[in-house]
Order: sequence, then structure tokens, then C-alpha cells
Amino acid sequence: MTDGSAGTGKPPAMYRKVAADLGREIGEGRYGSGGRLPAEGELAERYGVSRGTVRQAMALLRTEGLIASRRGTRRVVIGSPRPQSFGELLSFTRWARSTGEEPGGRTVTVETRPADPTERDQLHLPAGAEIYEVRRLRTLSGRPVMIERTVYPSTVGELIAELPPDTVSHTVALEDAGVLIADAQHTIDLCRADEEDARLLGCRPGDPLLRERRCSTDPAGTPVEWSEDRYLPETVAFTVHSSAASGSLARRPADDA
Repeated sequence: MTDGSAGTGKPPAMYRKVAADLGREIGEGRYGSGGRLPAEGELAERYGVSRGTVRQAMALLRTEGLIASRRGTRRVVIGSPRPQSFGELLSFTRWARSTGEEPGGRTVTVETRPADPTERDQLHLPAGAEIYEVRRLRTLSGRPVMIERTVYPSTVGELIAELPPDTVSHTVALEDAGVLIADAQHTIDLCRADEEDARLLGCRPGDPLLRERRCSTDPAGTPVEWSEDRYLPETVAFTVHSSAASGSLARRPADDA
């Protein structure tokens, strides 16, 4: 962390001292990845400064990429994003467990409706076909990180609709029912949080989210799901391995963790 007072003979501004101390503590792992910093009042009392000075320190830490703000909560430490590789086909649950996190899931809504043109194209459905749309909040060790918006053909959606709302892994539940996911096509880009995203993830409407759109198929090549997953950007990273010897990435199912 740089200090603009270096070489001037003047003591650093108090907000810089607060930021430097907290930055060092973050680097030492005192708060952990995703942990919350002390409240503004506690820090103001510790350093004998105003809350305004503490807020300046927090602004500096945000600028340096060390913390993020969540609406209604204290500042949260940003850890290194956990890479999720497309070189192997892992569900969110299995990927989370492979990183030492405890995955969670809560179904927000389940509804049936006619598929729109994009959904019909992705799921290879005829005009007028019904789909199940399922929205879920996904968590890592209790922290909201992602919203799933998934549509299923009716034969698969009927199975999903019967699951308890707190089912952690829909993928495992489908496997138990004989529905296997063998291949997936991914598209990664950015989108803006809408009102529902903001309410469930604790961000602000319009904040950038990392979006993964994915069409998954079974071993016969029949589409099983068309999903749009929206992640808080500091919670995940994606890695891709490419090779001149292959024109496409190999996908394979992974054993349950």
C-alpha cells in the first residue's frame, strides 16, 4: 500500500494509517476470505478518529481491491477468486466442495410456462412446448454468491419441482433419477444486476455480475437444461485449457465429491 506522505517528513494522514493497518491484517489472514471487518464505530474508537476518517480508509481499501461493500452489512474481505475449470464438467456443488467450501442452495421460484424462442432453440423443443423455470440462490459457506436461472424441458422439470426447496445439488438428484449430464456449452460475459439479483445477493441494482450461460446435454446429446448463472464477480474465476492438438475442449462427468 502506497503512502502519499512518504519523503515529505509529514506523518501519514490518519485514514491512511487505518487503511495500512487493516491492509496488513487482511494480508495476514486475520479476517479470512469473505470475512467482515470491524464496524465503523469500533474502528473509530480504536483509532480515536471520526467515522468519516474510517470511511476514507475503507474507500482506499476498496480502491486497492482488498474489500467490497455489501448493502446492509459491514465491509467484506475479498479473497482470491476460486478458479472453476471448464476442462472438466463439475457441478457448482462438487466444485465448491473441491475448494473446501460448503455449498448451499435455496429455491426461490418454480413456474411452468411456454418456452420462448431462445429456450426452444436451446432445448430443441417444438413451438408451444412447456418448460419449467427454476430460480435458486446459491451460497458458499453461508455467503450468497450466485443466482441460478434454469429452464428445463417438462420431463426433467417435473423431477426438479418435486425436490425440497433446500436441496443442495439438483445435479445429484437428477443423477439419482437416471438423468445424466455429459456435456455443456458455456458462454461467459458480464451483465447488470436487476432488482431480484440485488435483493438476493446483497448488491445494488446495476452492479456488474459475472454471467455464465450454459446448455447441458445428456450422453445421447439431448438437452437437459438451459441455465443463466449470475455470480458476484469477486467470488469465482473460470479457467480454460486449450491445445493446438484439439479443436474443442473435452468434457467428462466427475465423480461426486
